[in-house]
Amino acid sequence: MDETLDPGDWEDMRRLGRRMVDDVVDYLSGIREHPVWRPVPSEVRDFFRSPMPAVPRSAEAVYQDFKEKILPYNKGNVHPRFFAFVQGTGTLMGVYAELLAASMNPNLAIGNHAAMYVEQQVIEWFREYLGFPEGSSGILLSGGSMANFTALAVARNQAVAGGVRTRGLHALEKPLVAYCSTETHNCNRKAIEALGIGSDHLRTIPVNTHYQMDMEALERQLALDRKEGFHPFCVIGNAGTVNTGTIDPLGDILSLCRRENMWFHVDGAFGALAAGVPWLQDALRPMAEADSLAFDLHKWMYMPYEAGCVLIRDQKAHRDAFALSPAYLQASKGGLADGPEPFSHFGLELSRGFKALKIWMSIQELGMEAYQKMIEKNCRQCLYLADRIRESPPLQLMAPVPMNIVCYRYQFPNPDTEQQNEKNSRLLLELQRQGIAAPSSTKLGEDFVIRVANVNQRSQREDFEILIRESLRIGADIARKS
Repeated sequence: MDETLDPGDWEDMRRLGRRMVDDVVDYLSGIREHPVWRPVPSEVRDFFRSPMPAVPRSAEAVYQDFKEKILPYNKGNVHPRFFAFVQGTGTLMGVYAELLAASMNPNLAIGNHAAMYVEQQVIEWFREYLGFPEGSSGILLSGGSMANFTALAVARNQAVAGGVRTRGLHALEKPLVAYCSTETHNCNRKAIEALGIGSDHLRTIPVNTHYQMDMEALERQLALDRKEGFHPFCVIGNAGTVNTGTIDPLGDILSLCRRENMWFHVDGAFGALAAGVPWLQDALRPMAEADSLAFDLHKWMYMPYEAGCVLIRDQKAHRDAFALSPAYLQASKGGLADGPEPFSHFGLELSRGFKALKIWMSIQELGMEAYQKMIEKNCRQCLYLADRIRESPPLQLMAPVPMNIVCYRYQFPNPDTEQQNEKNSRLLLELQRQGIAAPSSTKLGEDFVIRVANVNQRSQREDFEILIRESLRIGADIARKS
């Protein structure tokens, strides 16, 4: 019999697959009863140091290892009290879609197959939803890091008239500089470094008391750079900063970029998708006039990882940055290699999975209005949490709450900043270690703060009450033992 990697007994695998689906539904439907997070014990870490197996084991045994040594030690972002790092919860339809996409196993670089048209449609849906003009281009990517990188690569190439794709940065007549606020996500700095521009040429502009980019400081830095012989080419605006959820003055940045002939890029990793929240619409409307916009669907669209997207206003500029057509990728009229324009013309990747299916099926199942309502609910939950913090001394709200991020701390009696920071760090660790809730942390100025980032479709008001109650309990316990 010829060798194959298919099952020896398809019916055994069918039964195992059905059990897996039942276990997944039980796990997600009962997730509230589990700890949010638990540390991985040493014996489990040791298990993952075992050598690569050379001989087969039963599928049943492999699945049992998953249930005992992997599933119980999940990161926790499927749980209703996970509030760390702006990481979405996923949905059951998204889980099923991932199974279906993997069973088809297409490569979405090129070709005349249905998956290509699904991704085209998903991009078109979000182009319309976010107000980009007809004819704009886009591509699905692993997340905001690659979406921002892709946009900044297009911006760089447009700024260099001498053929950066062939001559590299030797084509520069003047050194390029880009601008962002001190609150901008570090993936933009990584992109600037990887693109050969260098982090010294990414000007980080200070922010005002609301953590928005200071426009006067931006204009001063821009004028200084022009005077000193640099080539300012791009401003990165934030539609939701990573620390506080602040929206930069996007309209003012847009006006400056048009006046100064610069590329306007918006990092909207999570905040772009709040465009349907009534009280945020005015602040976010200028996104539709940006040259490029990056956002994540695994954040505030609750899709399973990975699912990011970038939209580029100028399709030709997008294509010019990446398109190559070697002989082995030439289309043949009417054949497999025919079909939509290859997605490989719009990004670095040639090997691309079927990310679009979970997005397409989820939106078909629930409708975009359900997502808009859930995003608005998350914002209202954070406003509620902020009110409860104000009502619950010694808890202290540490920043405005413009969207879906709440920064707070426990105000311990009399200690200096260093002691406050150390004790609040302990409070956060106890929330996590006890499996109660999983906020993250950041620094605002010199202050360590507990940071709640809410892109959680499973959270209910009771979850925020538990967070308040347990923060007060643990804080009081730390204060007593000090």
